[in-house]
Amino acid sequence: MSSHLEVLVVGAGIAGLASAIALGREGMHVDVIERSPESRTAGAGLFLPGNSVRALTALGLGKHLGALGAPVPGQRLMDHRGRALADIDMADLWRGTAGCVGITRGDLHAALQDIVPVPVRHGVTVDSLKHSDDGVQVEFSDGGCARYDVVVGADGIRSSLRELVDPAAGARYLGQVSWRFLTGDAADIDRWTVWLGPGTAFLAYPVSGGRVCCYADVAAPSPEDPTTAAGLARLFSGYEERVRDLLATPDAHEAYFSPVEEVRCETWARGRVVLVGDAAHASSPNMAQGVAMAVEDAQVLAEALAGGGDTEELLRRYVQRRLPRTRWVQRQTRRRDRTRSLPPAVRNLAFRHGAKALFERGYAPLRDLP
Repeated sequence: MSSHLEVLVVGAGIAGLASAIALGREGMHVDVIERSPESRTAGAGLFLPGNSVRALTALGLGKHLGALGAPVPGQRLMDHRGRALADIDMADLWRGTAGCVGITRGDLHAALQDIVPVPVRHGVTVDSLKHSDDGVQVEFSDGGCARYDVVVGADGIRSSLRELVDPAAGARYLGQVSWRFLTGDAADIDRWTVWLGPGTAFLAYPVSGGRVCCYADVAAPSPEDPTTAAGLARLFSGYEERVRDLLATPDAHEAYFSPVEEVRCETWARGRVVLVGDAAHASSPNMAQGVAMAVEDAQVLAEALAGGGDTEELLRRYVQRRLPRTRWVQRQTRRRDRTRSLPPAVRNLAFRHGAKALFERGYAPLRDLP
């Protein structure tokens, strides 16, 4: 029976641990390997919309989110001078789903590690894969080998497994670069709050313990860090004082930099190798759907494999079920980025009069179960 499948999960980030938990609950034997020699404890924060919280709660993390995260009751949009453009009520937007939460990436990762059913083998990756009629023979970087019924590529936006599944796919730069940092110097920020400037944006939201996660991005012609010795402060010097104060904190000087990229695979499965999370469909973070899509992938994959039958056909069904939803998210993120890139006066007018409709239209399908 498929519930007794032997599964290898490659990658122990959010997508990989969620996959191991979901597959283990369906009675499958799961091994998890991670290229990094240590557990991932670094990172800034994550805003978890209602469908993210619902998916994580179904995975068994409801109490963890309540204890480790901070409720986020609304989203406030402002121009770079701090003038209000719109307020979005999260209870209304995510009605029938779950409340929204801000949490540090480290806390969420630790919570997943608390409930993952098997130990993670760190400092190990896949050297080679060989398909046979009844499975996949895997050779590991530490010299070991084993046979599996399914190999799950949860190894992120730089996935090595993706090269085996869809060699033509890769991470595509979207014309923005970003920075993230956590600070304890903004306890007055009690909701998701964004300031929008010309070609720039600055976001802050609560995570826990009086801390906030800050995220900044700018339009840039190349994925290289455009800051100089003056740092981020120069890029946001025209913003209101609240933003300038946050960028003057010592935490901002240690901000994590990354280009904003997207992955669009034409196929997520080849033989018995299948992709989940960012390895399959990374997108711009402007809808905050990375965690939701990864955990939903894990749940749908486990449900599909538990159904019984030909394993490769079950993997195809998983892909067919997930593709429309993840591509919807990618289309919506592109649409939101186009709106943001309008001339500021036009963009601000659009948000003042149409933000609620824009949010409702973009998120409504995601209130449905995956």
